[in-house]
Amino acid sequence: MVPDMDEFWVFGYGSLMWNPGFPYEERQLARSHGYRRALCVRSWVHRGTEASPGLVLGLDHGGSCLGAAFRIAPDNREAVVAYLRERELVTHVYKERQLSVVLADRRRVSALSYVIDRAHVQYAGALAVEEAAHVVASAVGRSGPNIDYVLNTVSHMREMGIRDRWLEDVAARARQIAGPSG
Repeated sequence: MVPDMDEFWVFGYGSLMWNPGFPYEERQLARSHGYRRALCVRSWVHRGTEASPGLVLGLDHGGSCLGAAFRIAPDNREAVVAYLRERELVTHVYKERQLSVVLADRRRVSALSYVIDRAHVQYAGALAVEEAAHVVASAVGRSGPNIDYVLNTVSHMREMGIRDRWLEDVAARARQIAGPSG
Protein backbone atom coordinates (compact mmCIF):
# COMPACT_ATOMS: atom_id res chain seq x y z
CA MET A 1 0.00 0.00 0.00
CA VAL A 2 1.33 3.47 -0.91
CA PRO A 3 1.50 6.01 1.95
CA ASP A 4 -1.11 8.81 1.91
CA MET A 5 0.95 11.91 1.12
CA ASP A 6 -1.90 14.33 1.87
CA GLU A 7 -1.79 13.64 5.60
CA PHE A 8 0.97 14.80 7.92
CA TRP A 9 2.07 12.31 10.57
CA VAL A 10 4.76 12.37 13.25
CA PHE A 11 6.29 9.13 14.61
CA GLY A 12 7.47 9.03 18.22
CA TYR A 13 9.44 6.22 19.87
CA GLY A 14 10.41 7.73 23.27
CA SER A 15 8.98 10.52 25.40
CA LEU A 16 7.24 11.95 22.34
CA MET A 17 4.82 8.99 22.56
CA TRP A 18 3.15 10.30 25.75
CA ASN A 19 4.42 13.86 25.89
CA PRO A 20 4.20 15.12 22.32
CA GLY A 21 3.87 18.79 23.27
CA PHE A 22 1.80 19.61 20.19
CA PRO A 23 -1.86 19.33 19.16
CA TYR A 24 -2.87 16.33 17.09
CA GLU A 25 -6.08 14.98 15.57
CA GLU A 26 -5.34 11.26 15.88
CA ARG A 27 -2.89 9.00 17.69
CA GLN A 28 -2.26 5.34 16.91
CA LEU A 29 0.32 2.74 17.75
CA ALA A 30 2.57 2.36 14.73
CA ARG A 31 5.57 0.31 13.64
CA SER A 32 8.60 1.53 11.76
CA HIS A 33 10.61 -1.16 9.95
CA GLY A 34 14.34 -0.76 9.45
CA TYR A 35 14.87 1.17 12.69
CA ARG A 36 14.85 0.18 16.36
CA ARG A 37 14.53 2.08 19.62
CA ALA A 38 17.93 2.27 21.34
CA LEU A 39 19.42 4.01 24.35
CA CYS A 40 22.24 5.17 22.09
CA VAL A 41 22.47 8.97 22.46
CA ARG A 42 24.89 10.56 24.91
CA SER A 43 22.81 13.34 26.44
CA TRP A 44 24.81 16.51 27.07
CA VAL A 45 21.86 18.75 27.84
CA HIS A 46 18.67 17.22 29.23
CA ARG A 47 19.87 14.07 31.04
CA GLY A 48 23.59 14.65 31.44
CA THR A 49 26.41 17.07 30.73
CA GLU A 50 29.28 17.06 28.29
CA ALA A 51 31.61 16.08 31.16
CA SER A 52 29.24 13.36 32.42
CA PRO A 53 26.78 12.40 29.66
CA GLY A 54 23.56 10.55 30.27
CA LEU A 55 21.80 8.28 27.78
CA VAL A 56 18.57 8.96 25.92
CA LEU A 57 16.71 7.16 23.20
CA GLY A 58 17.42 7.32 19.52
CA LEU A 59 16.00 5.54 16.52
CA ASP A 60 18.92 3.46 15.23
CA HIS A 61 19.28 1.32 12.11
CA GLY A 62 18.07 -2.27 12.16
CA GLY A 63 15.03 -4.16 13.34
CA SER A 64 11.71 -2.46 13.92
CA CYS A 65 10.19 -0.14 16.48
CA LEU A 66 6.69 0.02 17.91
CA GLY A 67 5.83 3.60 18.79
CA ALA A 68 3.08 6.18 18.36
CA ALA A 69 2.05 8.07 15.24
CA PHE A 70 0.24 11.39 15.45
CA ARG A 71 -1.85 12.88 12.64
CA ILE A 72 -1.46 16.65 12.58
CA ALA A 73 -4.04 19.09 11.24
CA PRO A 74 -2.83 20.83 8.08
CA ASP A 75 -3.08 24.25 9.77
CA ASN A 76 -0.71 23.08 12.54
CA ARG A 77 1.94 21.48 10.32
CA GLU A 78 4.42 24.38 10.23
CA ALA A 79 4.15 25.08 13.96
CA VAL A 80 4.58 21.38 14.86
CA VAL A 81 7.66 21.01 12.62
CA ALA A 82 9.20 24.17 14.14
CA TYR A 83 8.49 22.86 17.66
CA LEU A 84 9.98 19.44 16.89
CA ARG A 85 13.11 20.93 15.37
CA GLU A 86 13.64 23.03 18.49
CA ARG A 87 13.02 20.00 20.73
CA GLU A 88 14.94 17.34 18.81
CA LEU A 89 17.76 19.17 17.04
CA VAL A 90 19.41 20.81 20.08
CA THR A 91 22.84 19.33 19.28
CA HIS A 92 22.01 17.87 15.84
CA VAL A 93 22.60 14.30 17.00
CA TYR A 94 19.37 13.39 15.18
CA LYS A 95 18.54 13.60 11.49
CA GLU A 96 15.05 14.57 10.42
CA ARG A 97 13.57 11.87 8.18
CA GLN A 98 10.29 10.80 6.60
CA LEU A 99 9.70 7.15 7.50
CA SER A 100 7.12 4.71 6.25
CA VAL A 101 5.19 3.41 9.24
CA VAL A 102 2.35 0.93 9.57
CA LEU A 103 -0.48 2.11 11.81
CA ALA A 104 -2.44 -0.16 14.15
CA ASP A 105 -5.34 -0.04 11.68
CA ARG A 106 -2.90 -1.42 9.03
CA ARG A 107 -2.65 1.78 6.98
CA ARG A 108 0.85 2.68 5.80
CA VAL A 109 1.68 6.37 6.16
CA SER A 110 4.74 8.56 5.81
CA ALA A 111 5.71 10.09 9.15
CA LEU A 112 8.24 12.69 10.23
CA SER A 113 10.69 11.27 12.75
CA TYR A 114 14.18 11.77 14.10
CA VAL A 115 16.84 9.08 13.64
CA ILE A 116 20.30 8.94 15.16
CA ASP A 117 23.26 10.27 13.22
CA ARG A 118 25.79 7.46 13.72
CA ALA A 119 28.64 9.79 12.69
CA HIS A 120 27.81 12.27 15.48
CA VAL A 121 30.13 12.39 18.51
CA GLN A 122 27.13 11.80 20.82
CA TYR A 123 26.30 8.44 19.24
CA ALA A 124 26.99 5.82 21.93
CA GLY A 125 26.45 2.75 19.75
CA ALA A 126 25.26 -0.55 21.15
CA LEU A 127 25.87 -0.79 24.88
CA ALA A 128 25.66 -3.74 27.24
CA VAL A 129 22.91 -3.56 29.88
CA GLU A 130 25.43 -3.17 32.69
CA GLU A 131 27.29 -0.30 31.02
CA ALA A 132 24.10 1.56 30.13
CA ALA A 133 22.67 1.03 33.63
CA HIS A 134 25.74 2.56 35.30
CA VAL A 135 25.47 5.67 33.12
CA VAL A 136 21.71 5.97 33.66
CA ALA A 137 22.03 5.54 37.44
CA SER A 138 24.47 8.44 37.85
CA ALA A 139 23.90 11.07 35.12
CA VAL A 140 21.94 14.28 35.73
CA GLY A 141 21.14 17.06 33.26
CA ARG A 142 19.02 20.18 32.83
CA SER A 143 15.79 18.11 32.83
CA GLY A 144 16.77 16.02 35.85
CA PRO A 145 18.25 12.60 36.64
CA ASN A 146 18.79 10.21 33.75
CA ILE A 147 17.24 7.37 35.76
CA ASP A 148 13.94 9.30 35.98
CA TYR A 149 13.84 9.53 32.17
CA VAL A 150 14.45 5.80 31.72
CA LEU A 151 12.03 4.67 34.46
CA ASN A 152 9.35 7.05 33.17
CA THR A 153 9.88 5.79 29.62
CA VAL A 154 9.53 2.15 30.64
CA SER A 155 6.44 2.89 32.75
CA HIS A 156 4.66 4.76 29.96
CA MET A 157 5.60 2.14 27.38
CA ARG A 158 4.08 -0.57 29.57
CA GLU A 159 0.88 1.50 29.91
CA MET A 160 0.75 1.66 26.10
CA GLY A 161 1.29 -2.11 25.80
CA ILE A 162 4.82 -1.70 24.39
CA ARG A 163 7.54 -3.99 25.73
CA ASP A 164 11.25 -3.40 25.28
CA ARG A 165 13.08 -6.07 27.25
CA TRP A 166 16.56 -4.53 26.89
CA LEU A 167 15.36 -1.12 28.10
CA GLU A 168 13.42 -2.78 30.93
CA ASP A 169 16.60 -4.63 31.97
CA VAL A 170 18.59 -1.36 31.93
CA ALA A 171 15.91 0.33 34.07
CA ALA A 172 15.85 -2.51 36.61
CA ARG A 173 19.65 -2.64 36.88
CA ALA A 174 19.95 1.17 37.10
CA ARG A 175 17.44 1.14 39.95
CA GLN A 176 19.57 -1.47 41.78
CA ILE A 177 22.73 0.57 41.26
CA ALA A 178 21.09 3.84 42.35
CA GLY A 179 19.72 2.21 45.51
CA PRO A 180 16.86 3.60 47.60
CA SER A 181 17.23 7.13 46.21
CA GLY A 182 16.84 5.89 42.59
